[in-house]
Formats: sequence, C-alpha cells, structure tokens
Amino acid sequence: MTQPRDLDALGFDLVVGHATDEAGATGCTVVRGRTDPFRASAVVIGRATGTREVALLDPSAANDRVDAILLTGGSAYGLDAAAGVMRWMESHGRGYPIAGGVVPIVPTAVVFDLAPLGRFDARPTAQMAYDACESATARGIAEGNVGAGTGCTVGKVRGPERCMKGGFGVGISGDRALAAAAFVAVNAFGHVCGADGAIIAGARADDGSLIDTTEFLKTREAEGSPAANTTIAVVALNVALSKGALHAVAAAASTALFARVVPAGTRFDGDLIFAMAPLAGPSAPQEACEQHAVRALGDAIERAVRLAHGRDGIPGLAD
Repeated sequence: MTQPRDLDALGFDLVVGHATDEAGATGCTVVRGRTDPFRASAVVIGRATGTREVALLDPSAANDRVDAILLTGGSAYGLDAAAGVMRWMESHGRGYPIAGGVVPIVPTAVVFDLAPLGRFDARPTAQMAYDACESATARGIAEGNVGAGTGCTVGKVRGPERCMKGGFGVGISGDRALAAAAFVAVNAFGHVCGADGAIIAGARADDGSLIDTTEFLKTREAEGSPAANTTIAVVALNVALSKGALHAVAAAASTALFARVVPAGTRFDGDLIFAMAPLAGPSAPQEACEQHAVRALGDAIERAVRLAHGRDGIPGLAD
C-alpha cells in the first residue's frame, strides 16, 4: 500500500508518536499538537469502553482545549500511561494555565490487548507515553504492529486461536485546503472489510477460509472468550471547527467503522472515535469535513490490518 502523505504538507499542526513493547505485545500512541493545543470531541460507539477525561469532550462541557490524545493498550491498566503524557506536557509548559503552573488535558482510550498475544502483565507505562510524546513526528508515521496496535487482533467470534492480527493504521483524505487524517488501532471482535466490502481479515474456519461474523452469529453463539476487543480512532481536520461540529464529524466517521469492521459497536467492543481540529483558523463546510473524515478512517482501518505482521501463531496480512 502507498505510504500516507506528509502531515506537514497538508497543513496539520500535529504529530504522532508511538511507544512499543514488542515482547509484551502492547504499546501506546500519542496524537498531540506540534506547538499548540487543539479542540476535540468524541463519540462512544461500543458498549465496553475504557476511557479517561472523555466527558470533557461532550459539546456541553465547558472545557474547549485539549493538549494530547492517548490511544493505549493494557485495558484499564493502560489508563495510567496518561500520566506520562501529562508529565511531558508539564515539562514543556503546555496545559491549561492556572496559578502556579499548567494542567494538561489528555483524553485517553484503551484497547484490551492483555490476551492472546504477549504477556498479561505487560502494560504501557507512563515512561512509554512520555517517550511517545518526545519522539512524535509528522512524517513517516509507523503502521502495523506498533504503538497501540502492537497487540491488536481481529475476528474473535471463534475464540482467540482463530483470529488474525490487527494493528495501527493511518489514512488521509483531501488536500491543504481541507484534509482529514485518521489514526486507528484496530482490535475488533468482528471481521475487517476492504473498500469493496470483501472480508480481508477475521475469524478463520477449519479450512483457513474467512468467516462472516454476522452470518455466524445469526445461528450460533460466539466461541471461547470474545470480550478482548475495541477499535479506537482519532480523526483530525486541518481546519477549525467548533466542539459541536467535531462531535458531528466523529459521529459521521462512525459510518466508516461500521462499514469496515463488521459488526462494530457490540457488547464485546469499546469502540470510540475522537475528532480534533485547530482552535483557530480557516473553517470549511460541515458536510465536506464529514465526508473526508469517513474516507480517511475507512482507509486507516484497512491499512491497520493490511500492514500488520503475524506473530505467536496468529497470521497477519503483511506476511
């Protein structure tokens, strides 16, 4: 697959950083402004989410600035890694200014990657998140088995032994006048589809063929322990939008999630989409922003599995 374009060339004032524990099969990914805070909102789609500071992103909440977004493995344990992002921000004087210092705002969402890969006791640490902030870049953002995508798997309707490797992906739609960039960790209960709707990764039958999860569930219960899932994404715009408009962008982008991950938003998933944009600058029509967000997220989800290598007996499409 072609590499994503340079974020700088499209006018994004943001950078993305990973920290990876390859042996433990976990990691985290930070999306932060290169120099400035940004505005953000979010839509929770799944019914088993693990989050921190997400309530601040509701359009009705008073807060209107965010310093970074953290996507992390480790399930609920991984929420502790946000302290590392806060420490990096504070050391650089970045955060909500108050008497005596700053308070960085770092909304966080987790995937459950404690099984079947790596070790159960391997979780992203605050130091890993600090390092991800420090190494964040706008160019050559790594994809596949990296950061929050390190321990991701997809297609678990027949249990973990029949799944395939998921990962981290980047998608971009648009140009310097208006563009959306999507960053996603795909760790889904369901299967993943390409742009044409064909299944490209998911649960495997006894003969190795791919199973349609929805057809399977019409007549049978999920096998094994299917609860270790969640797809989490950030969709960024290079134009300024209100928090309410960003909430609508995140909701619109969910159509890409439901088209590419089937089924999405189940009781086994904690799916969540963040949307972010600059605090100030030129704006763009709401509908155009939403359509670019949908396309970028769809491409990112596909890239996340196509660029993931297999490990520990679980196959990946990049092999």
